[in-house]
Amino acid sequence: MIRNILIFILILCGGMEVALSREVGDSILQAGDAGVIASGKTTPEIAAQAYRNQDYKESIALYEELIAQGTAEDRVSAQLYYNLGNAYFRDNQLGKAILCYERALLLDPGDGDIRHNLRFAQNRTVDRIGTAGNLFFTNWFRGVRNVFSSNQWATTGVILFILFLACVGVYLFMRPLWARKSAFYAGVALFLLMITANIFAFSQKSERIRRDSAIVMAGAATVNASPDANSSQLFELHEGTKVKIRNSDGNWFEIRIADGSVGWIRQQEVEII
Repeated sequence: MIRNILIFILILCGGMEVALSREVGDSILQAGDAGVIASGKTTPEIAAQAYRNQDYKESIALYEELIAQGTAEDRVSAQLYYNLGNAYFRDNQLGKAILCYERALLLDPGDGDIRHNLRFAQNRTVDRIGTAGNLFFTNWFRGVRNVFSSNQWATTGVILFILFLACVGVYLFMRPLWARKSAFYAGVALFLLMITANIFAFSQKSERIRRDSAIVMAGAATVNASPDANSSQLFELHEGTKVKIRNSDGNWFEIRIADGSVGWIRQQEVEII
């Protein structure tokens, strides 16, 4: 309910007109969305029209240009990455599509359509890697944290802080005992919620800044035991597989995959999310 209200407010403020779909590649960003003000020839509507005309390579080029413009202005859009991912998927560039969906998800982790298309694309990958078990608290923390983006959590924290100050004012200046008690307990609850919201915002922003995950871009990439082409080969990864970067050495990355296996892969065979 709260998320729907926030989305409605964002739509009113930003003029968003997003066509949602449950199939990969059928949801596109309409002109004027995502806070990107295109200068020159390229606009979101032109890129969207190229996509609708099934000219996916042209659509990719236009969305890449829009993202470059937004990046230069420090205004990165989850929706543009999402639409670019759709265009890459339709152009049969699976690794690039998953990369764009992952980047979109970092910016807007609560978006159900991004998650749906990401899972749909991941089901097309060759590798089927089991996931190492996580603690219940870790799964719960990530699940709740990813309901909103870091900016939305930060905004929620500010609102909660203002309400907390109002409760402090009531407690200090109101005479009725029942009002002071209510303000005290409400203030404690609001303070704890405010701290939680800020922790979620900081955690999400830190994950976005770290950039310690990558997607395999090569059709087949060998993972070695050490950063040396002559070292023993541990296993092979294929296009679209997500890896965690642990270290680097020259033109090699030390990576860990979902099941906990570790090895070294050439940097040119992966792209950082």
